Amino acid sequence: MGFLKRIFGKGNEQSEKNVEKEIGQIQSGEINKIYPILKPGDWIGIKAGCLKQTLLGTKEEPQLVVGFGYDAPTNFIFLTQGDLKGKKPEEILNEAYKNLEDFPSEFEISETEHGKFLTASGKDFSSEKILCKSHMLKAHELLKSNELLVSIPRRRCMMVISKTNDKEAYNTFVYLHNHAWEDDSYGNAPILNALFVVIDGEIDGIIPLGQK
Repeated sequence: MGFLKRIFGKGNEQSEKNVEKEIGQIQSGEINKIYPILKPGDWIGIKAGCLKQTLLGTKEEPQLVVGFGYDAPTNFIFLTQGDLKGKKPEEILNEAYKNLEDFPSEFEISETEHGKFLTASGKDFSSEKILCKSHMLKAHELLKSNELLVSIPRRRCMMVISKTNDKEAYNTFVYLHNHAWEDDSYGNAPILNALFVVIDGEIDGIIPLGQK
């Protein structure tokens, strides 16, 4: 249980009990949905051997990775390479992405003097929905734009504007991103201090913003 405490819990007695209970629920099948979960390149789970895909950077020096875990009530219980024994990794990953695709998330449209921007925040996998092409194609449609800028500074947060917007709109968007990046009051884990360029519903690149 020491490994699990370091990766999944807070190291206190109550968190140990929560993790033990939730692992039991996973083993019994009561908790059975696996999801992709965005994590920064310095995530402790990488060295601990958690199952991951490198989204940005290299395997040796990742900037952003996708971990895979069960969404338990008080923790994400991440899969390790050892959990793959006797299983087909591609089936686990496909299942995780299907669960993310099925996870409900709707865009809200806000009008400003510089144009529209979208938000889809407040739910567990709001940020991870950037990995769902159908979700991002909806953003293209709503903004009537072929290229998007997407901000997912922390978990449970997504903001989107058209990349063709004017400079004032861009500056306002960066301000909102920076505010969310620096605001830890909700306890949402940081993801990446950058804007994602999305074309045809898929990530095409990033625009780094300052230092972490």
